Amino acid sequence: RGINKVILVGTVGKDPEVKYFQSGDAYCTVSVATNESWKDKNGETKEATEWVNIEAWGRLGEVCQEYLKKGSLIFLEGRLKTDKYEEKGETRYFTKVVAQSLEFLDKRPAEEPMMAVDEDPGDYEA
Repeated sequence: RGINKVILVGTVGKDPEVKYFQSGDAYCTVSVATNESWKDKNGETKEATEWVNIEAWGRLGEVCQEYLKKGSLIFLEGRLKTDKYEEKGETRYFTKVVAQSLEFLDKRPAEEPMMAVDEDPGDYEA
């Protein structure tokens, strides 16, 4: 048995996109940027941004649509999932993170509580 767990703290790159299935279940996609910086051997600061594609299902997808926007800072836990598709006769692979829990890290007024949402990881499968 292995572990498939991803933890990200990053910034939402664009407003989430949501689709609803006939069953009423929500499916949300969003991209998140993570940034890191380090000093190279010459002491110069280097930076790198990694873009990660995220999908959220059900209530978690609805919450993403309601509250996330471009620039939102989030803490996300999920699992890696790789999809396969054909393009011009070639098999291609697309890796993403299926969100299982999400916390909004943006600064909020003192009277507004921090929001966190958890989703059962086994309920939604693409």
